[in-house]
Amino acid sequence: MRKFLVSGAISALLLSACVTINVYFPAAEAQEAAKEFVDKVIGADAQPSTSAPVDSSGGGMAWLSFFIADAHAQAADITIRTPAIQAIQDRMAQRYQGKLAPLFAAGALGFGNDGLVQVRDAAAVPLRERATLSGLVAEENRDRNAVYREIAVANGHPEWESQIRETFARQWVDSAPGGSWYQDRGGNWKQK
Repeated sequence: MRKFLVSGAISALLLSACVTINVYFPAAEAQEAAKEFVDKVIGADAQPSTSAPVDSSGGGMAWLSFFIADAHAQAADITIRTPAIQAIQDRMAQRYQGKLAPLFAAGALGFGNDGLVQVRDAAAVPLRERATLSGLVAEENRDRNAVYREIAVANGHPEWESQIRETFARQWVDSAPGGSWYQDRGGNWKQK
């Protein structure tokens, strides 16, 4: 009997010691943060987002809490209010409102499926302005890459960068004005 109690206690101890805490990507919170960020860059008068929130709850594992104490996670929040992120956002808003918006409206630029800006139709811009177009796209994409990386790092999860990029890629399209061009998942151009 004593041997059974000791082995049971050891088994319980080992089971509780093998708990892995999963750090999930807070998709719904990332979507809210992306919407806030993008709307400040593009402008609040753009079309509203139609993305549905994503349920990231654990589901059917509640029975484990009987054996293993629940790990209580802090409420998920995606931080986009650091000095570095704010500086990038300000540059992007100024560039979009001052130079990029007319190029998107003309169809010269489109929103890439990778969260970057793509030259969709260079012929929509006079030949003498194409070098300027390329420079603007390079500046914008440098800032976009930097902001995706900075948001992931600011939230303590650099491994989330690709998920943040994907979330922002969808949000750029959702917030873009009607008539804007974007790439679908397959890389085909479509007009909103």
